[in-house]
Amino acid sequence: MPDISDFLGIVICMYFNEHNPPHFHAKYNEYRAEILIETLSVKEGKLPPRILGLVTEWAELHKDELMENWNSLKLTGEYIRINPLI
Repeated sequence: MPDISDFLGIVICMYFNEHNPPHFHAKYNEYRAEILIETLSVKEGKLPPRILGLVTEWAELHKDELMENWNSLKLTGEYIRINPLI
């Protein structure tokens, strides 16, 4: 599972050969969540509210790159790192 970004103690990753709908995984300390790319809603898991806000803010800025990584990982196994939230 490649890490595609990390910032403020949050790690964002995607699995190879992942199931639909398109989503990414966010990890923060002991918390884990799957976030849907299209709606930026939590599919599964939980993050503290402040961390979820940061993840959502970051994902909104990088939706296109997230979808490109989703498609590329499924087709070729390649991905790009995405800039962190600054």
